[in-house]
Amino acid sequence: MNSNYPSGNLDNQTFHVPYVIAISFAAALGGYLFGFDFAVITGGLPFLTDQFGLNAAGEGRTVASLALGCMFGCGVAGFLSDKFGRRPGLLFAAVVFAISSILMGLSPGLPAFTGARFLAGVGVGMASILSPMYIAEVTPPKLRGRMVAVYQLTIVLGIVVTHFINYSLQDLGPHAWRWMFGLGAIPSSFFFAGVLFLPESPRWLMKAGHENRAVVVLKKIGNESFVYNTITDIRNSIHGEFKVSFREIFGKQVFPLVLVGIGLAVFQQFCGINVVFNYTGKIFESIGASRSEQLLQAVYIGLVNLVFTLVAMMLVDKVGRKPLMIFGAGGLAILYLIIARMLRSGSPYLSPLILAAIGTYAASLAPVTWVLISEIFPNRVRGRATSIAVISLWLAYGIVVFTFPVISERYGDASAFLGYSVVCFAGLLFVLFKVKETKGRTLEDIENENII
Repeated sequence: MNSNYPSGNLDNQTFHVPYVIAISFAAALGGYLFGFDFAVITGGLPFLTDQFGLNAAGEGRTVASLALGCMFGCGVAGFLSDKFGRRPGLLFAAVVFAISSILMGLSPGLPAFTGARFLAGVGVGMASILSPMYIAEVTPPKLRGRMVAVYQLTIVLGIVVTHFINYSLQDLGPHAWRWMFGLGAIPSSFFFAGVLFLPESPRWLMKAGHENRAVVVLKKIGNESFVYNTITDIRNSIHGEFKVSFREIFGKQVFPLVLVGIGLAVFQQFCGINVVFNYTGKIFESIGASRSEQLLQAVYIGLVNLVFTLVAMMLVDKVGRKPLMIFGAGGLAILYLIIARMLRSGSPYLSPLILAAIGTYAASLAPVTWVLISEIFPNRVRGRATSIAVISLWLAYGIVVFTFPVISERYGDASAFLGYSVVCFAGLLFVLFKVKETKGRTLEDIENENII
């Protein structure tokens, strides 16, 4: 360690907040791509169903093809980020997503479209690991929760903007879906340009043996006291290890953390809220809404999602991670019971309850899950361990969006939401007994104190 660094006192640390915000937003644009592909299927699915004659299982396969690509992308991202760094992985994800958007828009048939959507999932899966992980690794503890939540904010912005675009394109005729999907090449270009200006993660640089480069990056983030503390903590946590084996991930010290990460990821999806995002039209069609009304409801859902994501960003570093997770799990469990009753009765007042569920999720499970997954794993295994958790998330997403049309057709939407309510009650117990608070701790403190 360079003796010129002053010994660090946490109270003496100051940060270059505008710079931290700028690089966090640039990295978080990967979330916009996630939001785009997540929302575009909502507007495009009715057109695809008409053009390709999709049945319930066909709809499920078309929507879930993204999840399969995401799982593959997560595995690629974990390897690339540990071997070559976080920044190259983010650049590659942007390129993959741009190509896939163009291919979806030009698809001559359903097999080509499904293949292109799988490729889009590869890019989304990579970004879903690398964007929050990068932000967590470059952000000081006092800002980390809010900055990682920026990733969720960009997801929501992608959803909102895409729903507006879908609504505006609906009158272009039966091929409106081609424009909906093809326009994804535009945000991909912005993401690529933003990543070009990002520095490499200082924690990855330290693991790779580039301490001097890590110091240069850290000096842009904070003062000398911050640099000293961070370099010391990273050095102590990695113990000179760079090559990571899966045997270490499944060892007794790390595997319990991996199980918690998997539990958080799976619960975020099995809570069922994504069927509302992806099948807005199908749900509201069941109570007699027209196609235009269905697309308009999707816009309302996106706006509520945006507002309550901003609320979560203000609360996550003040209230903490665990209280928000408890609120989300319990709130959704109760709201789903009411929604199921309304669906069975054909109530015309379904929309406010759906919006309340979206707001509850956006203020809790949606952003906080990404924050926790980016925090809980040790430095030396973070890339691989995070990839396992996020692969589990996408597998759960694929199962949920594939099974919903089939469950809806056989048993009705109400039965599906009753099932999601049970999952939320189980998730509440999981959070209460297995998740501990990480607010205000450095990544190294979280590792050393074994607080999960």
